[in-house]
Amino acid sequence: MSEGRVLAAREHGAYVLRLVGDVRLTLCATIEDYVEHMLKDPEFTSVWVDLCDAEGIDSTTLGQLAKLALEVQERFAFRPALYCCDQGIVRLLSSMGLDRLFEMYEKTCCATGCGQAIPMIPGSEDEVRERVLEAHRILMDVSDENRERFQDLVTSLERG
Repeated sequence: MSEGRVLAAREHGAYVLRLVGDVRLTLCATIEDYVEHMLKDPEFTSVWVDLCDAEGIDSTTLGQLAKLALEVQERFAFRPALYCCDQGIVRLLSSMGLDRLFEMYEKTCCATGCGQAIPMIPGSEDEVRERVLEAHRILMDVSDENRERFQDLVTSLERG
């Protein structure tokens, strides 16, 4: 698997967030920082998440995507679009309940190939632990199955 990267594009308040390669918790500060910036944009109108070039996604990233979808729904009253071509990742997204939070499309996003790389933002061990903890708490709130899946991890991280 290739190293994970985050790419993004923006035009007139419409955003595309592309996750490429093996996307892991090492990118959690990068993703969170970009999403916060995006949602503060007074011109924000939409966001598409493009996973067509993702090879793997960990649960921290899934929790961050869930957080993005929930915040967009709460603040802007719509479900963001999510494009994914890999059936294994589509099954993972569905098993985690993300199909309830996003408008899911099992096809290539028309914006695939666009976007500039977002520089990786390193986080301290404590910052990463807090982001991992938050992401898993959000996932736990999405479904009872997720609550059962991640309860031990969350308890362990809370003891910290």
